[in-house]
Order: sequence, then structure tokens, then C-alpha cells
Amino acid sequence: MTGRRRAALLGWGVLAFVVPAFLALIEVLWLPLRVGSVLLPVSVVAAVVGNALLVTLAAEVSGSRIVGALPAVAWLAVVLRASLPRPEGDLLLLGGGSLGVVTLAFIGLGMVSALAAVGRMLGAAARDRRTTPGPPPVRERTGSGSGGAR
Repeated sequence: MTGRRRAALLGWGVLAFVVPAFLALIEVLWLPLRVGSVLLPVSVVAAVVGNALLVTLAAEVSGSRIVGALPAVAWLAVVLRASLPRPEGDLLLLGGGSLGVVTLAFIGLGMVSALAAVGRMLGAAARDRRTTPGPPPVRERTGSGSGGAR
């Protein structure tokens, strides 16, 4: 791998981690969004669509499966950190009532979306490897070489 390719992968890797982490933070802060007394699950939709798009986009643009998986890792890292209380006792992901349902949907559907996108990406890479032209696989001979087992 050339130095230029390494630098490009590093740049895409940083971008594939920072952008989803920032979006996950915004999604966590949108969780309690309401219009009047009606809770709007904008974060759930943003997590599902964003995770699927960012994983696919990172993999296609960078050409790397590792860089393609980074958006899912970044999203999960932010969500896990948001679920822990801060030293002051503040908690960003709350559970209880309708907000708890939206929070669970946000975490569950967001993670399913990210994992499905990573699975699609890895499956496409495996299909590409199978259909890549090349020499046929070499079968190794087994046995004693005498021509028959007795």
C-alpha cells in the first residue's frame, strides 16, 4: 500500500468516525423534542436513515471495509456514553413513559440499521471476491499417493 493510499484511508477513517459521532450526539439531544405536548421521534428516523447511509457511503467512498464499519462504531460509542450518568448526575438517555419508548426505539432501531448496513457491506465484499476473475483454486492431494486405500 502506498503512502498516498494510507493517507487517504486515514483521512476517510477520521471523517467516517467524526461525522457519525457528531450526528449521534445531535440525535441524542433531539430525543426529548416535542411540539406542544406531542413527542416527535425525529431521532429514531435520523438514526435509522443516517446509520444506513453513512456506513454505505463510507465503504463506497473509501473502498475499505474497516472505514465502512467506523460509522457504526462511532454511533454506538456516543450512544453508550450518553447512557451513562455524568459526575454531576445528569443523564442524557432517559427511560420512562413515552420518552423511554422513543429512547429504546432510538437505540434498538439505530443499532439494527447500522448492523444491517455493515452486514450488507461485508456481504457485497464477499460476493465481489467470489466473482473476481482469477486462477481456479488448487486442490491439494490427500492420502498416501499409492492410488487406493486398503
